[in-house]
Amino acid sequence: LSLPAALPMSSRHAADVGASVAALATSPLPVSPTIGTGERYRWLAERYGLTAQEQLTCGCHVHVSVESDEEGVAILDRIRGWLPVLLALSGNSPFWQGQDTRYASYRSRVWGRWPSAGPVELHGSAERYHQQVAALVSTGVLKDEGMVYFDARLSHSYPTVEVRIADVCLDPADTVLLATLTRALVETAAREWRAGEPPQDTEVALVRVASWQAARSGIDDRLIHPRTLRPEPAADVLRALLAHVRDALEDSGDLKAAQKALTALERRGNGARVQRELLERTGSLRETVAECVRITGG
Repeated sequence: LSLPAALPMSSRHAADVGASVAALATSPLPVSPTIGTGERYRWLAERYGLTAQEQLTCGCHVHVSVESDEEGVAILDRIRGWLPVLLALSGNSPFWQGQDTRYASYRSRVWGRWPSAGPVELHGSAERYHQQVAALVSTGVLKDEGMVYFDARLSHSYPTVEVRIADVCLDPADTVLLATLTRALVETAAREWRAGEPPQDTEVALVRVASWQAARSGIDDRLIHPRTLRPEPAADVLRALLAHVRDALEDSGDLKAAQKALTALERRGNGARVQRELLERTGSLRETVAECVRITGG
């Protein structure tokens, strides 16, 4: 199902229950979430308390097929430093319970409350990856493998790597860009692995700090460059990502479209910037949400 087809379908289903669709990673308006009635959700609410009760967030997960778990884990080890850049460009959650959080992606901060969420160390092999997942589940803190909430992981349902770090994007064009760059990043990592190039062994603490910076400022200030581990203008880091995956984009025929979409994103801003500009213009979070419904539907 293509994105252009999915959006009208979602809007129709929402209208059937008197609602509208807005691609927002958190609600700008104050809300009181209701826990689902299923057994799993009841268990989550009992086990995790407020963390589960406040988990009204929407992320964007991108699946890219791989030939084996060994290839998949090699890819995970090689893309981890670039994932904060994807978070920055997707940032679309500046508001929480009616307040401006000062973050571009506050969703990622809320999501980070889960015990297994965030970046992890290099795995080194599929065997080591599966050992780590099994060890986490065996603690009893996680219900099952589905609760291994790494920023990127092997899917437990499909033969894919699952990149989970991003906010849902407000503009459908940004969703396409996110998916395009993610696929190119995975392909670039697979080529590096096949060529025998080792992954960059960046300490987990530094990747976590880079993710925090991406969540805080999005594409409007500085980001931590994945190679130098120093703060640089966000535009420079975005261009570094594009350069890193250029060969993969060229081979898939996506380079020109990605360049155009990235330029548009930098000019217009990510969802967080757009939401703040809407609030400044309308003076109302309710009107901001109404405009986001329009943007989502195109």
